[in-house]
This record gives sequence, C-alpha cells and structure tokens, in this order.
Amino acid sequence: MPIERIDPLYTAVATAENGRDGRVASDDGQLDVVVNPPKSMGGNGAGTNPEQLFAAGYSACFQGAMGVVARQEKLDISGSTVTAKVSIGKLSAGGFGIAVELVASVPALDEAATKDLLEKAHQVCPYSNATRGNIEVSLSAA
Repeated sequence: MPIERIDPLYTAVATAENGRDGRVASDDGQLDVVVNPPKSMGGNGAGTNPEQLFAAGYSACFQGAMGVVARQEKLDISGSTVTAKVSIGKLSAGGFGIAVELVASVPALDEAATKDLLEKAHQVCPYSNATRGNIEVSLSAA
C-alpha cells in the first residue's frame, strides 16, 4: 500500500542532544527537558525518557480524536481521561520495539459505548494511523 501524503497544517520541530542520555528541546522553546534512561534500563532516571514523551503525545492526541468522534455523534465525554502506557522491549528478530496500551475513562458512557468510541477514535487519531500495523496497540475502557 503506498504512503498517503499529507497537506501539513503544522510541523513540530525538536532537537535531541546525546540521544537517550541528554536533552531534547523544541525550536519554539516550549519544550526543553533532560532525558535519561529509566532505572529499569540501567539509567539514573533523573529525567524523562522517549517512552514517556510518546505516551504524553499519544494520550493527548487520542483524547483529541475521541473529541472529534464525540462531537460527530453528539456524545458527552466531559471528565474523560486517556492514559497511554508505552512499553519498550527487545524484539525477537533483534533491536527494540514498543507496545502501547490506551486506557480511557469516560464517566458519562457505559463500557460498551466507551469501547465503541475508542475503536472509532483509533481510526481518526494520527498517532494510531502512524503506528497501525507497526506496533501492538490495545484499547480498553477503565
């Protein structure tokens, strides 16, 4: 399947220094953080890490996609939250990979309606579209 080109609405720019043990900053100065491997991976855990940054971005983006679907279907998602759990591990073929679990709480919807919303948001979310077929992403209602 060919890659579909986008018409960019916005381009984020960030630069890393020293990879997983340094810092990363955005060109506009809104993000400037120390990154270190977590203690469980032999680091000092003093800063954030790429997996936390990915989890933050995916959870915010996914909740935005839930909002798009909720507006289309006139659903109340007030008070909702999305938690992204991003795991990193070794691949059997070598190298490293990640897996994501997205857990959503939508107080105004029952579990079946929440699961339906999550499946539809998963089709809309840019992070979901970028990762589809590349990593394991599971969805669940809290």
